[in-house]
Amino acid sequence: MIKKSLLFLFGALLLLIAAVAINTLRKTSHQLQVPALAPLAIDKPAAADRLAQIVRLSTVSSRDDAQLNADKFGQLHALLQAKFPLIHAKLKREEVAGLSLLYTWQGSDPQAQPIMLMAHQDVVPIAPGTEGDWQVPPFAGEVKDGFVWGRGSWDDKGNLMSQMEAVEMLLASGFAPKRTVYLAFGADEEVGGLRGAAKIAALLAERKVHLDFVIDEGLLVLDGVMPGLKKPAALIGVAEKGYMSVVLKMSATPGHASMPPKPGTSAIAMMSAALKRLDDEQLPGGIRGVAGEMFEALAPEMSGFSRVALSNLWLFGPVVQKQLEGAGSTNAMMRTTTALTIVNAGNKENVLPGRAEATVNFRILPGDTKEQVMEHMRSKVAQATGSSSFELLALPGAVNSSKIAPTNSAQYAILNKTIREIFPDALVAPGLMVAGTDSIHYGPISEHIFKFSPVRANAEDLKRFHGTNERLGVDNYADAIRFYHRLISEVSAAPLP
Repeated sequence: MIKKSLLFLFGALLLLIAAVAINTLRKTSHQLQVPALAPLAIDKPAAADRLAQIVRLSTVSSRDDAQLNADKFGQLHALLQAKFPLIHAKLKREEVAGLSLLYTWQGSDPQAQPIMLMAHQDVVPIAPGTEGDWQVPPFAGEVKDGFVWGRGSWDDKGNLMSQMEAVEMLLASGFAPKRTVYLAFGADEEVGGLRGAAKIAALLAERKVHLDFVIDEGLLVLDGVMPGLKKPAALIGVAEKGYMSVVLKMSATPGHASMPPKPGTSAIAMMSAALKRLDDEQLPGGIRGVAGEMFEALAPEMSGFSRVALSNLWLFGPVVQKQLEGAGSTNAMMRTTTALTIVNAGNKENVLPGRAEATVNFRILPGDTKEQVMEHMRSKVAQATGSSSFELLALPGAVNSSKIAPTNSAQYAILNKTIREIFPDALVAPGLMVAGTDSIHYGPISEHIFKFSPVRANAEDLKRFHGTNERLGVDNYADAIRFYHRLISEVSAAPLP
């Protein structure tokens, strides 16, 4: 009996190994085979200098003060007019809500749906006390060692200027689009885009405009960042997560610190227990949806156990998920995340406070909702404190995740093709934008909103995003110009099938 059992187990193991091997080999490449383009000639020093000039303008935006740095935005507008004369001679230019810009390059075919290229003029502020950590002052706008240095060089003036450079070059060559091309540059993306992108989207909706597709800042050409991949991965954001911040308020009897109450019943103790429960027991995740599509596209390109595991998630799914949950960037792709961001309680060391307050930020996965998040929070806080006497308040600006742009569309295919032409060494896959962009406001007027920045980045570069020593490589910037030049000329020459 023992011998038969061992033979049975051995046979079952062989069948399992065979199934895994066959399934791995059956996963063939999803990559488009297209010839690389000869690089478009770019006057890189001149283009870099123009980008550096607008980086010098500290266009920091404010959620509450719409006119903050309005003079800097005005200088940026004037600089665009001076540096891109053909655009300002041949495209319609509109100022929306004072500081945001909408350019219209009218197409010759009224039946062809228009496209939109997006970027934003505003930047995030410099973290106080870090100014001295910059190798080049953050608003110096200096070209040095092959990089344009400064706040906004990457996020997102690099995209804005590369789009303008591409359009100016196309105009100079005599190119005339068949479909209308919009350029939309909001002035408040970093604070939500309600004054910029939201107003532009509403304006276009009033004009009965429906956009064939939109491309905005987003995911990147990641080099050495994706485990198991030897080649760079160009991830096209086909959706972005929703956003919700909830204030949790706890009350208890205030008193003297010399006579504390029963352990676990003070406002701070209950708040601590609630926050720990929320942090420990986050909403469930999984390799599904956009994350599943991404790994489906990349698995055949991987080597070793990574390829085997991702090609056989039916068997290795729990192991792979646990590994992905170990890194913040990959964990965020698989679940609605919970981040404890603000805590306030007490104002004197010998007084028990009567109130404690905390803010928890959620980034909502497609498929989850604001209502589910609120119910999850209510349940976990009640479990942790054994009480229902607390308050939850959702802060303004909460939104569910965006729609998911289909990857089996002609719109995705042309973007995929353009990336492969400009970045021939890169693998293309759909991805999820875990941060927020103002392109979410265009959901009502387009089914195809993509979040992709044609910029190469490694792990070290990613630390500079909203951080210290932000910079954009001059060669990198030239590739971005080439990307937009090719995309516009291909997509606007004729309607997509």
